[in-house]
Amino acid sequence: MLKAIILIGGPQKGTRFRPLSFEVPKPLFPVAGVPMLQHHIEACAQVPDMKEIILIGFYQPNDELNRFISSAQQEFKIPIRYLQEFAALGTGGGIYHFRDQILSGGPAAFFLMNADVCSEFPLQEMLRFHRQHGENHCGVLLGTTANRTQSLNYGCIVENHETNEVLHFVEKPSTFVSDIINCGIYLFTPDIFGHIGTVFQRNQQERIQEELTNGKQMPEVIRLEQDIFTTLAGQKKLFVYKTQYFWSQIKSAGSAIYASRLYLKQYHQTHPERLATNQDGTPKIIGDVYIHPTANIDPSAVLGPNVSIGKGVTIGGGVGVRESIVLHGAVLQDHCCVLNSIVGWDSTVGKWARVEGTPSDPNPNDPYAKIDSETLFRDGGLTPSITILGCNVNIPSEVIIRNSIVLPHKDLNRSFQNQIIL
Repeated sequence: MLKAIILIGGPQKGTRFRPLSFEVPKPLFPVAGVPMLQHHIEACAQVPDMKEIILIGFYQPNDELNRFISSAQQEFKIPIRYLQEFAALGTGGGIYHFRDQILSGGPAAFFLMNADVCSEFPLQEMLRFHRQHGENHCGVLLGTTANRTQSLNYGCIVENHETNEVLHFVEKPSTFVSDIINCGIYLFTPDIFGHIGTVFQRNQQERIQEELTNGKQMPEVIRLEQDIFTTLAGQKKLFVYKTQYFWSQIKSAGSAIYASRLYLKQYHQTHPERLATNQDGTPKIIGDVYIHPTANIDPSAVLGPNVSIGKGVTIGGGVGVRESIVLHGAVLQDHCCVLNSIVGWDSTVGKWARVEGTPSDPNPNDPYAKIDSETLFRDGGLTPSITILGCNVNIPSEVIIRNSIVLPHKDLNRSFQNQIIL
């Protein structure tokens, strides 16, 4: 018997996914036409003997989350529950806090994954790899290869090339350690809780000491990467399974467009029915495009490559959309152009207007390149990136919005470039 745990986090203090996370919890943001989390759940549901999927996070339970869980349970025929942390407890603290719920029913092992990654999720391959390595270890980490420079932005894994044992683990090192990076997808046996418990007890003593000495309360955070993996590395307790499939983080809105491209490409094998095709009386499709059945699109529009059109979207004549996500209820009026952008819920782009961003894709000439975690500002200005329109934004006719972020409920009256419009 197996279980799967997905860490969905909570309301973000940072701004990298805003203004989109104002309207919807980040894990429910649509990527390639379906909520980000649905890709994880679908992969988990396909693993034989999977009994339950548990979501752990510190979002307040809300209608949107409840509706998603209810529809996912019906679609994938598997129990799904949400367990709310009282505060952000870290990647290890959350599962330790709910260890009784996770271990109920006596699962032999459980998958653990972060919600903000996109992947082909080779869970069944990880399970086979885990079983081939006997009973004495407590975890398998999914790893992939990055280039030397970008590996410094991730957890780095040094492995024994013959046995695949994790010999050394460093989270975001300051100098090069290894080009194998941690993907944030794991398979653990229940033994992992003994190791987390040891760290928990040590932290408790340090917290008590800190409160007595300084009167400060330390947070009850346990991080798998820094607190657990670094300790267990080299003890024959952890192994790494390296994937050749695609993998990317979804930390910023720009990386959501890149993730959408990866999932749309995967649909050729998994969900060809989700991809739009060229037919008489339909818009011209270039490359991989997802169109929600309720969208109303003029046949003279040109869509693609890498375009995702949401529920109830209206697209007028002569419109061009490329490398973009258009969210539900948006209206693109005649002859407007949308490139490398996310158009928010119920937003309107006027006639002959141009909404354009700068793609933040990995280097296409480097097979191991990953998407960079872009900073919002560089050299005193806004970093050129994709353009984001928050919900209910109104772009007038015949203007250009380039490399800008527009917060929700704005009526613009002129062109903007490289600005955050508050």
